[in-house]
Parts: sequence; structure tokens; C-alpha cells
Amino acid sequence: MNEIISEQFSVPEKIEEKHQAEEKVVEKKYLVPFILISSLFALWGFANDITNPMVSAFQTVMEISTFKASLVQFAFYGGYFTMALPAAILIKKYSYKSVILIGLGLYAVGALLFIPAANFQMFGFFLVSLYILTFGLAFLETTANPLILSLGSKETSTRRLNLAQSFNPIGSITGMFVAQQFILSQLQSAEKAADGSLIYATLDEASKQMIKMHDLVVIRNPYALLGIVVIGFFVVIAITKIPNNKEDEEFKLMDTIKRLVSNNIYREGVLAQVFYVGAQIMCWTFIIQYAENIGYTKAEAQSLNIIAMVTFLLCRFIATAMMKYVNSALLLAIFAVGGISTMCITIFVGGNVGLYALVATSAFMSLMFPTIYGITLENLDQDQEFGAAGLVMAIVGGALMPPMQGTLIDQETIMGLDGVNFSFMIPLVCFCMIALFGFRRFANR
Repeated sequence: MNEIISEQFSVPEKIEEKHQAEEKVVEKKYLVPFILISSLFALWGFANDITNPMVSAFQTVMEISTFKASLVQFAFYGGYFTMALPAAILIKKYSYKSVILIGLGLYAVGALLFIPAANFQMFGFFLVSLYILTFGLAFLETTANPLILSLGSKETSTRRLNLAQSFNPIGSITGMFVAQQFILSQLQSAEKAADGSLIYATLDEASKQMIKMHDLVVIRNPYALLGIVVIGFFVVIAITKIPNNKEDEEFKLMDTIKRLVSNNIYREGVLAQVFYVGAQIMCWTFIIQYAENIGYTKAEAQSLNIIAMVTFLLCRFIATAMMKYVNSALLLAIFAVGGISTMCITIFVGGNVGLYALVATSAFMSLMFPTIYGITLENLDQDQEFGAAGLVMAIVGGALMPPMQGTLIDQETIMGLDGVNFSFMIPLVCFCMIALFGFRRFANR
């Protein structure tokens, strides 16, 4: 009898002990690789958000239009689109570690190419450097997400990925801070006269050349140092054992593509991600032009960008908590409606109120990328890793839409509105499309 009672109590205790073991987000044996790979999230977050303000920096020092300056984003996010698919194919054929090392190598080369680009003083050279740099980022993003998911049990995989992704905004905020303190505030070409006009535009060619040389070196140095840091990561990861917890399975590229293309949720999700990334990059890139248009300096405008990113980070945690009580697709739609509201204020009210609304838009963007990502990849089974590459390719929205907005910004007025204000019609349309995706997915669940 005592043995039966003992057995009745010991079985639940054993189940509970097993349950607690399974609930570990990161097991001890995976701790070192988890920390190393999670740090890569910060590394690409840094690159993303030190680069956004470069549109304004190059526009001033190179004396080019907003459209031409926004080719910085075309080159940067175009690299993601170009290399996401090759990265996914290589993941299927080789180890996670091999693909990560390729990514870090390309990242370092692109960053170090800023040195000759500054020496030659060629805007096109800078664009090529950024393009190669983001080849590396595409490899890293396509590889790091499934690798983090594989470092432990499936039951804790989502929590593990959310934990790793929390490193991304840390890198982003650091990149914004470096851009503000060590680039934008140091640009001699951005100095203004008492009447608010640029002094640089009034100088003779010899004086301009000296300032141009100085400013391009200011832009170059953080990227050159970044390249050295990335080489350090390359060495550390090369000598560290990284688990390769992949299922060996036959991979047929065309069959996988056919299944993904025929999946309505996947198609709509990739399209929604294109619109989201476009909206995010436009709101964070052109906040500087919007602020400058009402009298702020570049450095002051970048301070507002940092506030926007902190808001984004804090609201990410709030949104994650809300998902316990609200369907994720419905919450996505509600947040998109919030983005529509702030964009309307930015466009039609303008001034400081419009600027603050633009900053507040980051609160509504906070949950969008991972939520669209999660909804889109639901029930893809063996196609998840390759499907994730399609979502990385969707980052091309950040390449295509900023030049479109830059063209509108170059217009003085459009339909009676200031060109800068009117240009935010493009992210407004993006939020409308995201809201449609969210409501459709909620209705079909």
C-alpha cells in the first residue's frame, strides 16, 4: 500500500521535474553559443540604425537630392534581397557555423571598404560598400533565427528567439547614439548660419573640398572600427563549437518554392512584411528631414530618433504581454490602425505635433515584424527555414520605398501640402495594408 501511495506521488513529481527541465529557455550546454549568436542580433541592429541617418549626412556633404541620397537605403536593403535566398540554400547544404562565418566575412569587407570609399570621395563607392555589407547581414539574419530556435527544446523555442531578438534594439540604440554623437554632430557641412541656411552651400570650391574630406572621414571611421569588431566576432565564432541541430532531409528547391507560392497566408505575409519594413525605414530615416524642415538640427533630430527607438523597445515588451489576452492577428491590426492615426497627424497637422506623432509611430510598429513573421510561418513544417528566407527578402521594402518618398520630399509642395509632410502618405498606405493583413488573418482563424 505504501509503495502504491509512494508511486502515486513520485510519478507527478517526476513529471513536474521533467516539465521544469523542458521549460529552460537556454540549457547550460547551449549557453555559450546562445550568447554568441544572440550578440549577432545586436551587430546587425547597429548596422541598420547607424546607416539610416546617413541619408541626411550624404545629402548634405555630397550636395545631392533626397532621392539620390536615399539610394543609401536602396543599396543597404537591396543587399538583403539579393542574398537571402542563396543564404537559405547554403544553410540546407552546410552547417550553420559555416554560413555565419561567410556572413561575418562579407560584413567586415563591406564595412572596411568605407576606407577607400572616403579616400576616393565617391558616393557610388559608398553604395557598393553598403551593398556588400548587407550581403553579410542577409547571411546572418537568415541563419541566426533558425539556429537560435534549434538551441534547445521546441517548447521554449519562441521564448528563446524573443530573448535573442531583445539584443537587436540594444544594437539599434547604440548605432543611433554613435550616428548622433560621432557623425551628425561632427559634420562641418551641416553647420548653419543665423538665418538657418547652410554655410557649406555658400563656400568656394576649395573650402568645400576641405570640409568634404573632413566629413567623409567622420562618416568613414565608425564603419572602419565596426569592420574590426566584426573580424573579432569572426575569430571567436570560428574557434567556438556551434551546434548544428538540423534535421537531415531531402531538399528540392522547386518543390519548396511551389508549396510556398501556393500558400495564401505565406504570400500575404511576405507582402505585409514588405510594407512593414518599408514603413519602418521611411519613418526612421526621414524623421531627420521632417525635423529639419521645422527648424531642428540633424543632431537634435537624431535625438528624437533615439527616443523613437526606446519607445519601440519598451512597447515591444508591452505588446508581447498583451498577446496573452488578445489574438496576435487582431493586435497587429489594432496597432496598424494606430500607425494610420499617427501618420495622419504627421501629414495633416504638421509642426511639432506632427513630429511627436511621427516619433509615437514607433510604439505601434513595435510588435509588427515578429508578429507578421510568426503568423506567416505558422504550419509551414519542413518549409519553415526556407520560408524564413522569403521574409528576409521582404526587407527589400526598405530598399524600394525610401527612394519613392525621397522623390516626394524633393518637391516643395504637393496638393497644397508641404512636400516633406505629403511624403508620409507612403508609410500611411503601408500601415493600411498591414491592417488589412491583420484583420484578414483574424477573421480566418
